[in-house]
Amino acid sequence: MIDFSYAKADSGAAAVGALADDHAAVIAGGTELLNWMRLGIAAPERVVDIGGLDELRGISRVGSPDRPALRVGALTTLNEIGEHPLVLAHAGALASACLQAASAQIRNRATLGGNVLQRTRCAYFRAEEPVPWPCNRRAPGSGCAAREGLHERHAIFGWTEACVAVQPSDPAVALAALDAVVDVAGPAGPRTIPMTEFHLTPQEAGLQEHRLEPDELIVGYRIPVGEPDGQAYVKIRERASYEYAIVSAAAVVRRDGAARVALGSVAGKPWRLPDIVGVPLTREALLPVVEQGMADATPLPRNAFKVTMARNAAVRALLTAGGVR
Repeated sequence: MIDFSYAKADSGAAAVGALADDHAAVIAGGTELLNWMRLGIAAPERVVDIGGLDELRGISRVGSPDRPALRVGALTTLNEIGEHPLVLAHAGALASACLQAASAQIRNRATLGGNVLQRTRCAYFRAEEPVPWPCNRRAPGSGCAAREGLHERHAIFGWTEACVAVQPSDPAVALAALDAVVDVAGPAGPRTIPMTEFHLTPQEAGLQEHRLEPDELIVGYRIPVGEPDGQAYVKIRERASYEYAIVSAAAVVRRDGAARVALGSVAGKPWRLPDIVGVPLTREALLPVVEQGMADATPLPRNAFKVTMARNAAVRALLTAGGVR
């Protein structure tokens, strides 16, 4: 049993203040932090509950008439997002990604803020203490057991010898394709982080997983709302219930034919491919373009199949978003 103190924050500012303590952690839905504590990944001395902060909930339209956006509070649950009329109308890929995550029971507790901050599902990382094999994310400098071990589900982009794990969040992939930004509060004041830059790969930042500082708090997400477009989220998994993606793809196709696509479970971050412009929405035309966008893929010895799978998922998401069956 881990001994820790517990307190409820009465405001976002109070929660940020509590995070000034290096040994504090915030809890909302609890679907991640409690697992971290059980496994020994985290051992906070103080747990601050932000679950009652209504200021961090809700979905609404914000911004000016010429730059409208959809705001989603960090404490909004995945089921709330997946079923909300505004999200269905303007961010369908996010709604689909949320409803394909975990199980209905977990989605009723899991928040968007917590889901995007979840850590890798690599089995070598998720072992219970004492960890019986090397894992640099659990014991820096010890090595990466997955590099020569079971890595079929691991990275094909952005990995290094230090870590080959992937970021598993479904909503994060959709948010990256939607050009969303993360609204963050901290002791230095508010700031925003583009979702395409929020997570970090080992090639970019070693073992640092994201750009959120330890004393900062995600308060919400903003998604640009423009001309009506087509959107889709495709998740490839071994079973249809309560399973993480082997690969996934979120796509946005605008009325003028320009398209964006992000891949999931292929790197330590959602992997945005170069924007697609002037390409007919046919499988024959899209395949070589997507393949060119994935030219930097470097699969591990036992996961080369993920390159083909991710390519096909991206093409299927683009065709679905474009209304092509």
